[in-house]
Amino acid sequence: MTSWTAPAAQRVSEPRTGDERAMLEGWLDWHRQTLLTKCAGLSAEQLKTRAVEPSTLTLLGLLRHMTEVERGWFRIQAAGQQLSYLYCDDTNIDGDFDDVVEADAEKDHATFLAEIEAARAAVASLPLDHEFTTENRPTTSLRWVYLHMIEEYARHNGHADLLRERTDGQTGD
Repeated sequence: MTSWTAPAAQRVSEPRTGDERAMLEGWLDWHRQTLLTKCAGLSAEQLKTRAVEPSTLTLLGLLRHMTEVERGWFRIQAAGQQLSYLYCDDTNIDGDFDDVVEADAEKDHATFLAEIEAARAAVASLPLDHEFTTENRPTTSLRWVYLHMIEEYARHNGHADLLRERTDGQTGD
């Protein structure tokens, strides 16, 4: 029986010119691929390695969390799709981070990639000025969602940097 290993990621340089939408999408894609780069070459068990006890922070948990965030902001909130979350619910709001011991890393990796494509498709026809209002949130624009997602990935990619270094000593941008 062979162990699954996270595949190499294809990170394209962030855009330096272009219209606003292209810039936002380009930077978001760069950060998405940065997270995948931090996971590349690691086994399922390595992806489940905790940073330090008692924290439940792992690279797989970050991948699962960003899957939820992609689904939540782009598909559920901005596009108004009636979907449930994949790992979290009212009884387990941190299932993305906490439930990785028995998780299928290969499946979760594939789910992350599929969710990115679904998120991209969900908002492709919406203008950046598209606004939505949901329970407990003020009116929000799709432009804000892109900016928030870039910030969210940037923050978690910093965590991923430390987790990767802890796992196998590899560092990099």
